[in-house]
Amino acid sequence: MMTYFAILITFVFIENFILTKFLGLCPFIGVSKKMDSALGMGFAVIFVMSLASLVTWLVWNFLLVKFNLTFLKTVTFILVIAALVQFVEMIIQKISPPLYKALGIYLPLITTNCAVLGVALIAVVDGKIAVVSEKFDALQSFFAGFSAGLGFLLAILLMSSLRETFETEWIPKPFKGIPIAFVTAGLMALAFMAFDQALLINILGGR
Repeated sequence: MMTYFAILITFVFIENFILTKFLGLCPFIGVSKKMDSALGMGFAVIFVMSLASLVTWLVWNFLLVKFNLTFLKTVTFILVIAALVQFVEMIIQKISPPLYKALGIYLPLITTNCAVLGVALIAVVDGKIAVVSEKFDALQSFFAGFSAGLGFLLAILLMSSLRETFETEWIPKPFKGIPIAFVTAGLMALAFMAFDQALLINILGGR
């Protein structure tokens, strides 16, 4: 249980893919104008990251490693992610056309979202974090993807709430729109960088 807690804290706060690794910034900036679209994108990314981590773990361990094809990991992982994104896109288009329209081009762009590929590579190929010395098994990889998705959701909701507030507040003209969004993202990143491995080790009592 402590292992899963460590994975959760690591991928939501310490190694947040948006605010500490700076991956997936395109949808983070592009979809965070409105809370509804940010929420929809966040849940879509959680779904894709979770399943991508599980499926790529299976592909990595039972196909690529077994048949000495590890050099194909990037191409193979991208194909897996593309298939999952296509599946998510069809579901959203079916059950929520307004959300599908609001997400626009950013939904299919999850296919090339480096955060999704990054979590697959980190959770599956590396599969280690501080205080967890053994490599992740299938369930831990799935949970790592889920936790990374939660980190993405947290970051994009925080940004969305701030950008909606900016719409009603006075902002100097040169900073309106994208400039203030980048400044805000930078300040959020500085705040998240206060979380480090030492914090996790202290929480877990020095494990």
